[in-house]
Amino acid sequence: MVFRAGQNHPFLWLLLPLALGIVCGDALSQACSWLCFGGISAVLLLILYACSRFFFRHLYVAVLFLLLGFVGFQLAACQWEESRYDFPGREEVYYLRLCDQPEEKERSILCPARVLGVYAGDSLQTDVRQPFFLFYFPKDSAAARLARGDELLVHTRLSPPVNRGNPDEFDYERFLRRRGGSGTAYVPAGHWQVVGHDSVRTIRQMALDCRDKVVALYHRLGFRGDEWAVLSALTVGDQTDLSEDIVEAYSVAGANHVLSLSGLHIGFLYALLFVLLRPLWRRWRWLKPPLLLLVVAAMWAFAFFTGLASPVVRAVTMMSILALSTLQPERLLTLNTLAAAAFLMLLFRPLWLFDVSFQLSFLSLAAILLFQPPLYALWKPRCRLLRYVWGLLTVSMAAQVGTVPLVLLYFSRFSTHFLLSNLWVVPLSSLILYAAVLLLLLTPFPVWQVWWAGVLDKLLWVQNEGLRWISRLPYASFDHLWVDVWDVWLFYLFLALLCLALRRFTYRRVFAALLSLLVLVACHQVSRLLSLPRRSLVFYNVSRAPAVHCVDSDGCSWLVGPDSLPDVSRLSRSLEPHWTRLHLKPPVLVPGDYEHPKLFVGDGILLYGGRNVCILSDDRWQGKVSASPLPVDYLYVCRGYKGRLADLDKLFDVRFVVFDASFSGYYLRRMADECIRRGIPYHIVARQGALRVFL
Repeated sequence: MVFRAGQNHPFLWLLLPLALGIVCGDALSQACSWLCFGGISAVLLLILYACSRFFFRHLYVAVLFLLLGFVGFQLAACQWEESRYDFPGREEVYYLRLCDQPEEKERSILCPARVLGVYAGDSLQTDVRQPFFLFYFPKDSAAARLARGDELLVHTRLSPPVNRGNPDEFDYERFLRRRGGSGTAYVPAGHWQVVGHDSVRTIRQMALDCRDKVVALYHRLGFRGDEWAVLSALTVGDQTDLSEDIVEAYSVAGANHVLSLSGLHIGFLYALLFVLLRPLWRRWRWLKPPLLLLVVAAMWAFAFFTGLASPVVRAVTMMSILALSTLQPERLLTLNTLAAAAFLMLLFRPLWLFDVSFQLSFLSLAAILLFQPPLYALWKPRCRLLRYVWGLLTVSMAAQVGTVPLVLLYFSRFSTHFLLSNLWVVPLSSLILYAAVLLLLLTPFPVWQVWWAGVLDKLLWVQNEGLRWISRLPYASFDHLWVDVWDVWLFYLFLALLCLALRRFTYRRVFAALLSLLVLVACHQVSRLLSLPRRSLVFYNVSRAPAVHCVDSDGCSWLVGPDSLPDVSRLSRSLEPHWTRLHLKPPVLVPGDYEHPKLFVGDGILLYGGRNVCILSDDRWQGKVSASPLPVDYLYVCRGYKGRLADLDKLFDVRFVVFDASFSGYYLRRMADECIRRGIPYHIVARQGALRVFL
């Protein structure tokens, strides 16, 4: 049966060991590759020794699987090696070139760049690998004039990507390394200068220039606000001008996938070209191969205009394979075709396997192929409009089944009105995409183009307002839902067993599917019990948001800051996954003196769970004396304090010192040295991560 399945879906069975090898290569270093190769060789020798001729086919499959796993391991390890960089640990003068357009952030300007070399004295030592770094410049008029292709000399210190050490936080280090980034650096004002400009453009840079021209054309034609931002996102993948309001509306309505230029939009374009050209090759069959090549070329031209973004490249690759597969009379898109596209993409860029859009696009298509036909067969309406609506609903349901575990894992949100949203947004977004293509074709006719731009603007307004209305419906979404990785794996195991049972009904297959569902529910309940909150004090590593988080076992919590309201928005962005896993209620903000049966705050002194915490952010205790020093379990030192520990001896008996992430520089070094001399243990959250104390 295994060999029969392998003959029907060969690329699916080739994809599995390759993906497993990529996962192992991502988790382990390249130094382990030869150890892995030795282990694989030993296993092969044992198989050769133990197997007879009767098991030759099994031996062939085992050897092929092991070799593909090793190939995936090596590809992932080599891509990790490309991002490796030997950091000198001191400030140097670096010669770099901006490889992308600078992006304005909240407090800085982000400039992706490649380091071409480093100066040793007066000589430039070039780096052949040209590692990729993210450079942050302060917001000023000089940095605002930087552009892609500028060559700079900067005096800074390069740092490897590091995580903050907060619980359940986003793994930024692994995220950046998987995309080829070696590290980050902050360049102060006056520590850099532009020394040249590289006018040579790579293919991707030329594509980005074309995308910028298209976005500028939209602006000249009168598109503004959310309509302009959504049009740019739908047609060329530029999401920089999307407002938080429109992104939240699309997300709550369950239509966030429309704003991410990927398989849906490429599918619209492919369908348009296919419908237009199919009558020609039906009339003249010899035209089919060149016309299909024309379709592929048109899709790659569209990808070029979108800046050759990774999701678009993946979608175009998949649709190109689909277009070429129509040369055979069999079914157009199969699970094997989908697996072949994934296999070829992972051979080219193995760490795409961990990209969220890659996972969602392929799993949604796989679910549509597996579950949409039996769902559609449940009802066969006679009306053509009803057939279209029913087909759209079944496609949406199948795609939702395939992607809901990953959506919960990555976004902790489930949109309940996704069927209504897709009935609204899919036809409208297809019309908008086709209208945008016509808008660009009308460039030689400016009068008609301006008139058509007004029509397109109305379509965009209708789509946005409709999704805003859906997002305001009762129970539009359930937020702060938590699943872990094991829940996701077990859910997909259940789907696979369910699919087998639907294809060929046997009691054994149905029992296996139900058993996997039972294991899934049991594991989720165990995970939920292990994640129940415990009474604790938590000091987080979040810059410019000093706060002590007092957590109670019933899910209630308090955020206590230094005489001001903590920056909850900044804390939520970093800690929302952790708070969701613990099922915490929204924390109560404590702005100053506060009294509660479980909590007391007065004059910077926090009493919770039998522990005293002194929040120190100014010199209010300077020169004050107490007859009996107050025992302080945790001295929380924040930005603003410039004294010494010795200044507090007559007031407090300090037993442990916690330095907030905002407390740095000379005062941090001085107080840390003082703690060492006096034998007082301390914790620097900026270096050691968050500190949790169970009470």
